[in-house]
Parts: sequence; C-alpha cells; structure tokens
Amino acid sequence: MSHVPGALGLTPEQVEHLLATAGRAPSLHNSQPWLFRPTPRAIELHADPRRNLPVADPDGRELRLSAGAALFNLRLALHGHGIRPIVTLFPDRDHPDLLAVVRHGGSRPLTPEQNRLLRAVPAWKTNRHPFTDTLVDAPEQHAMRRAALDEGAWLHIVADTAERTALRRIVARAHAVQMADPAFRAELAAWSTTDADRRDGVPAIAGGTLPEPQDKWAMRDFTGGAGLARVPGKDFEDEPLIAVLTSHLSGATAELQVGQALQRILLTATASGLATSFLSQVVEVPQTRDELRRLIGGTRPPQAVLRIGYGWPVVTTPRREVADLLMPETTSPAP
Repeated sequence: MSHVPGALGLTPEQVEHLLATAGRAPSLHNSQPWLFRPTPRAIELHADPRRNLPVADPDGRELRLSAGAALFNLRLALHGHGIRPIVTLFPDRDHPDLLAVVRHGGSRPLTPEQNRLLRAVPAWKTNRHPFTDTLVDAPEQHAMRRAALDEGAWLHIVADTAERTALRRIVARAHAVQMADPAFRAELAAWSTTDADRRDGVPAIAGGTLPEPQDKWAMRDFTGGAGLARVPGKDFEDEPLIAVLTSHLSGATAELQVGQALQRILLTATASGLATSFLSQVVEVPQTRDELRRLIGGTRPPQAVLRIGYGWPVVTTPRREVADLLMPETTSPAP
C-alpha cells in the first residue's frame, strides 16, 4: 500500500505520481520549498518555510514563484488524468503558508498542447553549461510569449543591443554585490553539494563550468571553485536569448500566478528542444531589480530573467522523495 492517500477520486499510486510530477519544478538553489496535503476532496499546496533562503530571498518571493511552478505541474498532471483542476490561491488568511487548494472541477480530456507540456516535465532541466550559437527563431519566441500570456504574465525579449548591454552590466553588478556578502556565499555553499545521497541542492556535476574572464553573462558557481575547467573552444554562446518575465501586479498572489507562467514557459521551451537557465542575481538584489524594471520601460515588476538557447544534455538535479513532500498529519484541512 502506498504511503500517499488517495485524493480527488484517484488512487494512492496515482496521487503519488501527481506529487512527483509537481515536485519537478524549478526552485532557488533547488531548495524545493513546497509541501502537499492530499485529502479526499482536495490537494493543498503549502510553503515549506524551513526551506526558505533568508539571504537570497528574504521576503519569500522566489519561494512563491517556485511554488507556483509546482502548482502548474500539479494542474498539468491532473489534466493528464482527465480532471479539470479548480485552483483557489491563499484560501485561508489565518494560514499564510497554505498557498493554494486544488479541487476537482469535472472531467475534461487532455488536449494535445497539455500532453506536449506534460511530456516535457521530466525532460526539463536547468542547463548552466554553454549553449550553441544557434539563434532561437521567431516561432519559438512567440510560443514562449504566448505561454506567459496564457498564465496572465508577460515575457519581454531583450533584443535591443543597447538594452542587452545595459542588462549585462546590471547582472554583473548584482552578482558582485551578492558575492561580496559573506552570508550570501555561506548560503550558496550550503545548497551546493557533492553528497550523492542528498535529494536537494545543486550537485557540483550540474553546476556548470567554472566562470572565466571572457564570459559575458555572470553565472553562479555551485562548485566552490572546484568545478570542471572549460573545454577549449566551448565558451558560452555570444548571443543567448535573454527574456524577462514580469507580472502585471505585485504581491504574493501575483508571485504565485507568475510562477505558473514561468513553468509553462520552461516546459514550452523544453518541448521545442530549447535549454534554459536563470540569471537570478538581478532580481534578488533590490537596487538592480528596480534598475531592470526601468530598463525594460514598464511598471510591471520583473520576476525572473531567463537565458534560453540550444544546449547539450545535462544531468538531472536530485528531487526529494514524495514521502518528504507530505504535510504532517496534524495539519487542519483547508476551508
């Protein structure tokens, strides 16, 4: 018998697969800051505050983005079982860590587009390695923009040369600010791992190659300086596609919503054969995040910056066991 209870008319084994699929979402330093509580009539999504990163993410913004991405995966997996999910965000003001409740909204067959995205879930990985110099064509860019719009967000492609140059400088400045902070470096080191049995964090083998002076875009080193040296001729691509994901509003609810858009974009890119990684420094440092907002000429707050291109296969980061994603039994059900 599975340790996971049944929910929404699904068997324990089916719910276990649902939660495993939900857990294949991106998160800051692969912290996986989510918990689930399946009940007969609902599946609750909770924040796991023990997995918040207080230096890089002091207000929990990226935690909520990550939870939103996990929520999108959960919605997609339910569609895979022919269930139309009905989602309520922040259903109980007295329990702010209860982020969402997903209920059964009736039967609906899986669409071809949903099937395409669902099949991309296990294939998606953050690719911190160099990409090829092949440019991302207009149809793929349009598909990612449409994915953002479908989830109520906006994806700004940074195509203007002057804008790209300015953004590159802002990213470098944000990176320098963070790396000058001993507390940030200690937090980064705590989530970088060489432990093969660890089910979270970024393993050194997935951390990318060591930074080099000629690199145009600042990339984090999850290896503590012990990563692989760059293979000659395998520098980072000259012109990756850089995109800024923005929300129409600010606040916790908007962050959960834009997290769903983020995951839809990542899966759309993966289904098109594209690789993705993040330039998170610029949205984690308040000053540079505000500079980025002004740079792209809008009032919408920037939530994530993506590097997109064509890459080579990379290893999968570890994931927590489904048993570790379950809320304690003492938790009260959502209203």
